[in-house]
Amino acid sequence: MIKRVTGLANPQRIVLRLLGVLTMMELGLAPSSSALAQTPATIASPEDVPIALLVDVTSDQVLFSREADRRFVPASITKVMTLFHAFELIEEGNLDPRQRFQMNEETWSLWHRKGSTMFIGADDQVLVDDLLMGIANISANDGSMALAEGQAASVDAWLDGMNERARALGMTNSHFGTPNGWPDEGRTFTNASDLVKLAKALISRHPQKYARYVGQEGFRYNNIAQSNRDPMIGRVEGADGIKTGYTNESGLGYLGSAKRGRQRLVLVVAGTNRQDVRAAAASGLIEWGFSAFDRVQVARKDEVFGSARVQNGDRTSVNLATVRPVFVNLPSGSETDVKLSIAYDGPLHAPIVAGSEVATLVVQVPGAQPANIPLVAQDDVAEAGFVMRIWNGIAGWFS
Repeated sequence: MIKRVTGLANPQRIVLRLLGVLTMMELGLAPSSSALAQTPATIASPEDVPIALLVDVTSDQVLFSREADRRFVPASITKVMTLFHAFELIEEGNLDPRQRFQMNEETWSLWHRKGSTMFIGADDQVLVDDLLMGIANISANDGSMALAEGQAASVDAWLDGMNERARALGMTNSHFGTPNGWPDEGRTFTNASDLVKLAKALISRHPQKYARYVGQEGFRYNNIAQSNRDPMIGRVEGADGIKTGYTNESGLGYLGSAKRGRQRLVLVVAGTNRQDVRAAAASGLIEWGFSAFDRVQVARKDEVFGSARVQNGDRTSVNLATVRPVFVNLPSGSETDVKLSIAYDGPLHAPIVAGSEVATLVVQVPGAQPANIPLVAQDDVAEAGFVMRIWNGIAGWFS
């Protein structure tokens, strides 16, 4: 059962620190019209851009959403999951950028000059480093297949790994039937919400690999130079990727990101039929996201926000603390009723290790989906001894 605790630690101090902008559950300011609930003028109509999502992944706050849970065919955006799977394998010691994989003749005959390609030659011995560069920046279909077969020995085994990673990330509305996004009669599908989860994991778990491989202006292989077709790189401040997609079946899609200061926004636009509309929708939405809101700090890193009940522990409760600074986006110049609560499956069961994620700070802004911020146990809680268990049982009758 989910237990919600609305009595947060030191609520008066929190309200004072935010000069009255932040309120508790029982304290309210009259909410103004929220930009979070409005369609920005910079994004095209639902007819032109049927799917759009903008999320501040540094606060897990949805700034704009249109059909975010609607399934669609990702096309080459599929390659982001191929990259994520590869990055995870590198971390696990099961893939090395210095390895070379040989393009086998059958795969070469199937994928030579088929769609976007890095022009791998028959029987080429290709560095994994080059394959990752080609996949990330020129959408190499042949590179995706060479990587899958080289590392996993078969495409099916590679796909098993991709889909296992997707499930672990909570991508419950996604499935991948190909490493490169080539049309496969609908076996590959996703939605915007799942793609944001993937982008956040790609960037937060692998920041150095992300910086190295994603968002380059182009890539040269076999003396053939090609440009990255990302619509924001070099055009939008802070833009650093991630991936476009297109097939006749899916239309045009884009998973993109930009970072300014400590704030990172991730967006998805999909289902449009014109490149200029996709580019304008992406750049307009991301600029609106950076300019239409004031970022307000709710908490510092390691700040205690409340406590959770503990069962069968050497103490009956444990303090809950943030793991990073917590910010919320409020429409610029407005006074908006922000509500905070703590959610956890309770009571918690001992033993509990300090630093383990045990609860969630739920930040609610009118017109937006709640932002869910992890809270961790501030201290260790050991299992109670026999006498303590008896005492806790007696105390429970009177609590």
